[in-house]
Amino acid sequence: MEWRDLLPLTRREVVCETLIAAPWLAGSLVGWHLAETSHPGFAAAALLSAFFFFLTGLRQVHNAYHHALGLGRWLTDLTMVALSVSMLSAMHAIQATHLHHHRHCLDEADVEGGAAQSTWWRAVLGGPAFALRLHRTGWALAGQRGRRWIVVEVVAIVATVAAVTTIDSFPLRAHVLSMLAGQCFTAFFAVWTVHHGCASAKRIARTQRGWLKNVISYDMFHHVEHHLFPAVPTCHLPELSRRLDRVAPDYKDLTVF
Repeated sequence: MEWRDLLPLTRREVVCETLIAAPWLAGSLVGWHLAETSHPGFAAAALLSAFFFFLTGLRQVHNAYHHALGLGRWLTDLTMVALSVSMLSAMHAIQATHLHHHRHCLDEADVEGGAAQSTWWRAVLGGPAFALRLHRTGWALAGQRGRRWIVVEVVAIVATVAAVTTIDSFPLRAHVLSMLAGQCFTAFFAVWTVHHGCASAKRIARTQRGWLKNVISYDMFHHVEHHLFPAVPTCHLPELSRRLDRVAPDYKDLTVF
């Protein structure tokens, strides 16, 4: 199946992928501000924006893990640092565990994929421990260069949280709490949903069809396509899925929802 033509990004796509999470972050902070100063009902809009910021941030950093943002190495690293601070997770550590996950998908060595081996409620309850385990394993797996970036990210995260606790800013505090909650649910949303039941079915991942479902999920559930061709940017996964359906339609039998 032809796929290498899906690797390059146009200049417009690079800009879109680089800024994809920014409007949701702005919407979340503005929403929390309005909830504090205008009407508590704006908190619902703030939470929705925070959810989509987390989702689009995952999409952006996921592409960065695989150097599929269309940026050079240095800019990709800086993007990961920025997302580390705004999402409260050392992304270079998660990159190490994620690339290890691709090499050992759903086998005994796969720390990331381990969250998919249990029930959904265990994945939810074990979310905080899972996040800590990813960081610990990421540090062990990372090379010298990766560890330097992890130190930078951890120091930046600690400094950011310390600053937020001292600054009298409800929007910033609400954002930090939202991101901490998002990290606690990552095991369920980012791992269990796309990998549960795959080992017993002798598959590596699930996928998703239906344009509305994929619009809402920002195409993040084209996961079997991603595992088969991890270098393909997320924005090109819909085309990749159409090509895969023509040559191997059985891959779409296991869906996310």
